[in-house]
Amino acid sequence: MRPDRIPLFPLNVVLLPGADVPLHIFEPRYRAMVKSCLKHKSEFGMLLASPKGVAHVGCTAEIIEVVKRYDDGRMDILTIGRAPFRVTQFLEDNPLLEGLVDYLDDRDRPIDSKLCRELTELYEACHTLVFGDYPRAVEGHEPESLSYHVAGTLPLDLLWKQQMLELRTEADRQERLVAYLREWAPHRGRR
Repeated sequence: MRPDRIPLFPLNVVLLPGADVPLHIFEPRYRAMVKSCLKHKSEFGMLLASPKGVAHVGCTAEIIEVVKRYDDGRMDILTIGRAPFRVTQFLEDNPLLEGLVDYLDDRDRPIDSKLCRELTELYEACHTLVFGDYPRAVEGHEPESLSYHVAGTLPLDLLWKQQMLELRTEADRQERLVAYLREWAPHRGRR
């Protein structure tokens, strides 16, 4: 069972379930947060921070590896996204931002297999255009998490990634991504 009160880490990043994000931790309050999370094997919440403010929907991050520790206390860590959540109340009573959160489950809506295939094909084309390499193991992803994999791997606009995180059905995420990638792919190939 996940806790209702979690430490929050606002960044100019959108973490999606299943996606890895490397982080360089240097501020003392976040170094303390990471140490606590490692000690208690707990997750922290990542939220998109922009000039307009901090998003209320984020994703929990599990620390899967401490890649490097520096003599001055800084560290490089690798995190993976786990569970989408909505902040119901921000708590700012100590140096570290915390929040009361509700975890967000997907609603049931059938996934269109034709649309799923199109998303896979568009993803493969876009990945090849952007990275000059065919994506590995895309077939290994369950249709229920394909949209998170695609949005987490491609260098999409942060606000688009945030929309993917906020949608509550995989079918909705796949529909939006297919429409976005139909427009995006031709522009990426014109470099």
